Amino acid sequence: MLRPLKTVGAAAIALVIAGAGAVQAAPARTAPAPVPTLAWADCQGGFECANAAVPLDYDDPQGTTITLAVIRKKATDQAERKGTLFLQPGGPGNSGVDFVRNNYADLPADLRDSFDVFGYDVRGVGRSSPLQCWDDPTYTAAVTAAKGIPGPDAYEPAVRQAAAFDQACQDNAGALLPYVGTEYVARDIDLLRQALGEEQLTYYGRSFGSYIGTVYASLFPERVRALALDGAYDPERYANEPYAYDRIQYLALDGAMSRFLDWCAADQATCGFGDGDPRAAFEKLKADLDANPVVTASGGRANGYTLVYRLMFNINEGKVIWPALGEAMRKAQLRDNTSFLLRPPSPASFDFLGPNVVVECVDKDYPGSATRLKREVTTNARLAPLLGPAMAFGPPTYDHQHATACVQWPGAQVSRYGGPFEAEGSAPILVLGTTGDPDTPYRDAVALSRELDNGRLLTFKAEGHTAFGRSACATDAVTAYLVDLKVPKRGASCADETQPPSSTPTVAPSGTTLSELRNGVSDRVERIGTLR
Repeated sequence: MLRPLKTVGAAAIALVIAGAGAVQAAPARTAPAPVPTLAWADCQGGFECANAAVPLDYDDPQGTTITLAVIRKKATDQAERKGTLFLQPGGPGNSGVDFVRNNYADLPADLRDSFDVFGYDVRGVGRSSPLQCWDDPTYTAAVTAAKGIPGPDAYEPAVRQAAAFDQACQDNAGALLPYVGTEYVARDIDLLRQALGEEQLTYYGRSFGSYIGTVYASLFPERVRALALDGAYDPERYANEPYAYDRIQYLALDGAMSRFLDWCAADQATCGFGDGDPRAAFEKLKADLDANPVVTASGGRANGYTLVYRLMFNINEGKVIWPALGEAMRKAQLRDNTSFLLRPPSPASFDFLGPNVVVECVDKDYPGSATRLKREVTTNARLAPLLGPAMAFGPPTYDHQHATACVQWPGAQVSRYGGPFEAEGSAPILVLGTTGDPDTPYRDAVALSRELDNGRLLTFKAEGHTAFGRSACATDAVTAYLVDLKVPKRGASCADETQPPSSTPTVAPSGTTLSELRNGVSDRVERIGTLR
């Protein structure tokens, strides 16, 4: 049962005002953190796995430890091996162990030949002391009750629900919460680098993994060999101006959805959705599903919120998935529960979503004003009418709609990094941005490339999220950079996005493998960050 807003929401906001966002001087570190010892063991498929003990609190580096699950596959050409390549998925909340295992075979041969490919589950995620806030039944009830078109009185219930989520985090994972922020994740990476015997870091990070890489470079610029940051974050806005950061993501998602609907209107024969007016049909579909949810094969309920939630992730794949989205939306109109857009979030999704909220509440410095919170959230919903309202007034789930939880966040932000982000004196760092990216807007990549002391931007002129693995041009550029340290020329761009096929493909066209379509069918959100 939710507590009244006046007692939970206001009290929690008062805690934030009192100092959760304040920067506190860290105690002097009397000794460095011990470098973990990795005892590798076979874990099938040619992979090796181990556990790494790292400090829970880097302000007490000799104290309590936390165990991180790690994985690697050795370079296929040991004679030409250049070192270890760290792969960091998006999120926060995705498993780095799964990221490596699921995507290794699809890496370019030059990367597999040249590097031991390494990944790990960051603290609080997957196999590394996973944190939990709401349990699965509570999360299920929250997303089932959410609406695709929330009513005019949706704001205050959303704030109360976010306060209940925050309280569950404190109740179920309070001892871990202060220590899951990105500064500590970056410090973990530096200990793992040392444990692997690497003098410098070679790293590919996509989406949120780009922010982790940015913080690493900012803390340890001299230890950078090569960092490829794909689907990059604007770190200053993310950490220190989170409302501005969120606003851009709301607009980017609605922009991508709008361009899809425009294509749908222009090519009704291929899209198959909209009966001549896809925008009106989309609004009606959300309302119809809210009023009369579809029963899923597992006995759950799919409504307008379910539709928005799935579109938010699947729109990431770019133009190649547009015919499949049209077909899935047409199936939703027909109340066909085989539509992959009518798959409610699952327990596997909740394993991703909980940490996604918590890490961002630790990382971001939201102003502690209840008045501003209401103004910002309601403005986001108004400015992004296609997908925005469902997320703005929904339960705590993903990225840009965390304000209701984070403004009320009562926990300490011990492991938050607030800058600077220049990485002064580092080796060249490759930043990739996709012009139509709905998840990490292109302007973020531009901002990061300018913020870094030695950043270089590669632009992918396309719809969808990230570039590596979706663009042969970008994939080749990243590979040449990581292997041979060849940096693209200034102003370099790629324009080889696969265009919408004339019908829904059954096999992957060149340059993509329909990852989000597959993930929609399998109902597993935690694979958003795959390279495939």
